[in-house]
Amino acid sequence: MQYDVKTPEEYLEVLEDDWRKEKLLEVRRLILLYGPELEESIRYKMLYYGTGDEGVFGLNAQKHFVSLYVGDIDKIENADTLLKPFNTGKGCIRIGKSVDMEKTGLEEFIQAAIAQWRSGRDISC
Repeated sequence: MQYDVKTPEEYLEVLEDDWRKEKLLEVRRLILLYGPELEESIRYKMLYYGTGDEGVFGLNAQKHFVSLYVGDIDKIENADTLLKPFNTGKGCIRIGKSVDMEKTGLEEFIQAAIAQWRSGRDISC
């Protein structure tokens, strides 16, 4: 889903108060925890995390899942293992309603992606 908003605060206000908001807020918390230097903004009508023109993550609530976008998942070490319970694409992690976030490697994946980005290694698509 696309939200025609200008700020992250507006995005969170218009987001429906359901399981998707709960999952999105948990992923957002992890991104801000492990990447405090990342600026939160709106790009492509979704939450966007990066510095200047350099993006690290996109985050959006879709109709049937929450999407976490990272340039190229395969460039992150151990991505296959860490993201095993998720439906993924080249740069998209789809977080469904039934996924128990605490029983996944998503937190470690976010940490690894940020660490690789900080070290200057390319994680873009």
